[in-house]
Amino acid sequence: MAHEDNPEYFKGRGAQVNTHNKFLKNKYVLEHIEGLDEPMLENSHTQIFEENAKKIVSESNSPDLHFMHSINPYQGCEHGCIYCYARNTHEYYGFSAGLDFERKIIVKRNAAKLLEQYFNKKNYKPAIIMLSGNTDCYQPMERKLKITRSLLQVFLKYKHPVSIITKNNLILRDIDILERLAALGLVHVNVSLNSLDEQLRQKLEPRTITATGRLAVIQKLSERNIPVRVMVAPVIPGLNSTEIPNIIKAASERGARSAGFTIVRLNGSIGEIFTDWVHKAFPERAEKVLNMIASCHGGQLNDSRWGTRMSGEGHIAESIHQLFKMGCTRFLTGRQMPEYNFTHFTPLTGRQTALF
Repeated sequence: MAHEDNPEYFKGRGAQVNTHNKFLKNKYVLEHIEGLDEPMLENSHTQIFEENAKKIVSESNSPDLHFMHSINPYQGCEHGCIYCYARNTHEYYGFSAGLDFERKIIVKRNAAKLLEQYFNKKNYKPAIIMLSGNTDCYQPMERKLKITRSLLQVFLKYKHPVSIITKNNLILRDIDILERLAALGLVHVNVSLNSLDEQLRQKLEPRTITATGRLAVIQKLSERNIPVRVMVAPVIPGLNSTEIPNIIKAASERGARSAGFTIVRLNGSIGEIFTDWVHKAFPERAEKVLNMIASCHGGQLNDSRWGTRMSGEGHIAESIHQLFKMGCTRFLTGRQMPEYNFTHFTPLTGRQTALF
């Protein structure tokens, strides 16, 4: 049965269940369905939760990451990407990694103020900071709250390098700031694009913009000399793995200077969420997809091993690497992202620093 014909399938959401939060003692169970007037899991509206954050820059010691510092102005993400590794972090807030992750969004309105304080710490030396390490900093809520824009204003004020990853065309709203950052060698933009198939995109990432829309973002940023990398991530064997060269080709034609990729891994609650989803969305090939994913991670859906967890191993992973290498060689030879310029950084310690 296709997911469109399944009455249990929540349209417009990625996750189809609310998995149990391992940090909570109690959980909801459905024992007597005949006693309920409405379904226990309803496709409710998005809710906002405020966090008065004490710090805004997270530091990572993972050798798999090219960036060691990141900012997440939002926890949870309305985009609803079924595979998102950030789902697990929602459990630390007492929510589920499933549907809660998509409809209970935690916002940090004081993010820009905290970033100024961070830049003015004694002996601070600039390092690349990623927006965002977990959820999309340009998810729909940003249109109204403008927290990401306020952060970019701070990066520009202090002339500090920043790397952005997004799959939302809302980034074009801030092209005025991005253009000024790019002129100083202070910004890289990474546009996530893992399928050119609109039907697949609607199932994988139900509240994101289309592939055509993301390609337009790459083109418009490139036309303003803002360096863009396409991120073919995650690659899911059996679903989008054969598209890699075509994605790189399409992005290169719009001005992308580089490409990157990761192979999907389903750690923590994501394994249960993804397994439930793939059986509802692609019942005829669900087991094949799950087996192919596991073959890339030593026979398991999850993988926490540094060095292999994002790149995978085995024959299927190797074929994915070869497709990616072929796409880059054919369509991106001679292009590269510019080096960041760290010499412009201007701390304002001892001066009036408040922007807001």
